[in-house]
Amino acid sequence: MVGSHVGHKSKRQLLLSYFWTAVGAFLAALSIKMFLFPNDLIDGGIIGISMILTRLSTKILFPIYFVVLTLPFIYLSYKFIRRTFFIQMIIAVILFAVSLGLLNHIEPFESDPLEVIVIGGAILGIGAGLIIRNGGCLDGTEILAIIINRKKGFTVGQVVLFINIFIFAAYGLIFRDWHIAFRSLLTYVVAFKMMDIVIVGLDELKSVIIISSKPKEVTQLVMHEMGLGLTVMYGRGGYSGDAREILFVIVERLDLADLKDLVLQEDPSAFMAVENLHEVVYGRQAKIPTKKKSRKRAIPAK
Repeated sequence: MVGSHVGHKSKRQLLLSYFWTAVGAFLAALSIKMFLFPNDLIDGGIIGISMILTRLSTKILFPIYFVVLTLPFIYLSYKFIRRTFFIQMIIAVILFAVSLGLLNHIEPFESDPLEVIVIGGAILGIGAGLIIRNGGCLDGTEILAIIINRKKGFTVGQVVLFINIFIFAAYGLIFRDWHIAFRSLLTYVVAFKMMDIVIVGLDELKSVIIISSKPKEVTQLVMHEMGLGLTVMYGRGGYSGDAREILFVIVERLDLADLKDLVLQEDPSAFMAVENLHEVVYGRQAKIPTKKKSRKRAIPAK
């Protein structure tokens, strides 16, 4: 098990992460109580299984089903992941269960199915995203997916998708209503997308590798015309064996077209490889170059 990193966080950071975890747990519970349950919709993962069992019995038992089914995954998180994640998950599960109890008498949102799917899924995704962003988790199937990924090589997304398709299909078979199963799947898709936005953010960053016969000229243009930082790496051609400079740049999506135009104007034969970035972390000592043009600056590479 990976060692704890709690000591590296200040008390303020810890309290802030607990606060946002509480907000996330409340929003997730609000979505389930106000949108999903009244419209016979379910979420994926352990929450979805708990909701199926609840519909077969009584809504009062939902928090109990959820906690009982989550306990084995809490143990797995302690054994196979890390202590900080284990602690955050316990806090998230407790806060979620408490929030469900507080929202027992909330008025249901019963409207057009599309509104229920979009609004309910969005609120659920925001809540789950806030919990994950602050180091916790509500869905035990993600922990199972991480373990399978380490042992079998399947991606976490593939495992979670397979499990959830099975859960939604089981829901349709048990209640002989494929409309609610399909609507539940759509709600999950909305929640998943919103969760991704909360975790990653709205800024779309790209990493660009540039191989040019004019590396010094391109470097000057990128740094002084666009105000972007870059890293120069040294390599050699696999076929020619010639030494060459490889430029690595991080740029916002909106500035990518300008970067490509600028590089190709200077060197029409330049090669560029563009990849998506989910997140960039850089220290306080990162140098940000002075810009000549009034542009929004992307995060510089160190």
